[in-house]
Amino acid sequence: MFGLNFGSKDPWPLKFTRHSFGAYCFNTLRCSVIYDRDQFTRLYEFEPSGPPPANDWKQRWTAGTGVDRCFPPPAQVDWVSLDGTEHHAQIDIGALFKDRLVRHNVPKDDIPEGWLAANAIDPVSIDVLMEVNDRTITVYTRAHVTTKEPQIQGNPRSCHRTDLIEVWTHIY
Repeated sequence: MFGLNFGSKDPWPLKFTRHSFGAYCFNTLRCSVIYDRDQFTRLYEFEPSGPPPANDWKQRWTAGTGVDRCFPPPAQVDWVSLDGTEHHAQIDIGALFKDRLVRHNVPKDDIPEGWLAANAIDPVSIDVLMEVNDRTITVYTRAHVTTKEPQIQGNPRSCHRTDLIEVWTHIY
C-alpha cells in the first residue's frame, strides 16, 4: 500500500505500484495479445482487425484490466500483418517500466502539494497500452496527474492531465 519512495517525504519523481493494461490491433489479418493470462484481442484472433476507428481514438484510450503490484511474464503477441507475414513477439512490460516512474508532462511546480503528499502514501496507478498496427508494436502509458490550474479554460473540473506517452516501439 505504501509508495516506492522508501520513506522519502518528497514523492518526486512520481512512481507507481499498480498498473492496468489494454491492447488494440489494427491493420492485421489476425492478432492475439495475451498478458497476465488474459486475451485482450478476442475479436481479432481469427479475423482481420481493420484500420483504427478515427484519427482521435487515442485521446479516449484507457486500459481496462488492472494488475496489482508486480509485473506478470511478458505479453505474448502473435499476429499476421497485412502482407501475410506471421509475427511472434514477447514484450516484457516489466522491463520497460523497471524504474516504476510515472511518465507524464506535468512539471512538479504545477502539481498541488497535497496531491504529491497523498501520492507518497498511495501512488498513482498507470495505464499501459499496447497497439499492434500492421508490422509495428507500440507501447504507451497514461496516468492521471492532478494540476493546480484547470487545463481547459473555464472548466474547474479539468485540474489534471492524462497525456498519452509513447514508451517503446518496434517495427517487425
